[in-house]
Amino acid sequence: MKKTNTKKLAVAGVFCAVAVVGSLFSFPVFGSKCAPVQHMVNILCAVLLGPGYGVGVAFGASLFRNLLGLGSLMAFPGSMFGALVCGLVYWKTKNILGTLIGEVFGTSILGGLCAYPVAVLLMGQSAAGIAFYAYIIPFLISTAAGALISAVIIYSLNKSKILQKMQKSLNR
Repeated sequence: MKKTNTKKLAVAGVFCAVAVVGSLFSFPVFGSKCAPVQHMVNILCAVLLGPGYGVGVAFGASLFRNLLGLGSLMAFPGSMFGALVCGLVYWKTKNILGTLIGEVFGTSILGGLCAYPVAVLLMGQSAAGIAFYAYIIPFLISTAAGALISAVIIYSLNKSKILQKMQKSLNR
């Protein structure tokens, strides 16, 4: 049986809270709420915790955001695909730039395309008419902003050698 890492669970909880509170700082683009803090959290989770925790944090944050009325159902595909792709990219390559690109691709392209069935099945036909075209661009804007924020944080932590200490501490 695999041992649960309590530090990782605690950090994942903090990241989930940061993403929920960070959704208060959102901006509308073509009918979608863009929350770049969620994408920053996705990338930090990928680098510090791994893809499984990243997807879990993205799901938890999306669920809490919806329960609190701070997000829409588009938060699920808009965050979970980016968290999965960037988590897998970092896990396999340890390349920060690739991880940033993975988040942008996963959220904007995969999440944007998967927003269409969510709109059709869960939000009704009125949203379905625009969902296929109107979610890729807002997701791209939101995730690009979040990737820029996380790039500044990660490169600063990496340059000061704190990133490696954090990763080592969490992987014990």
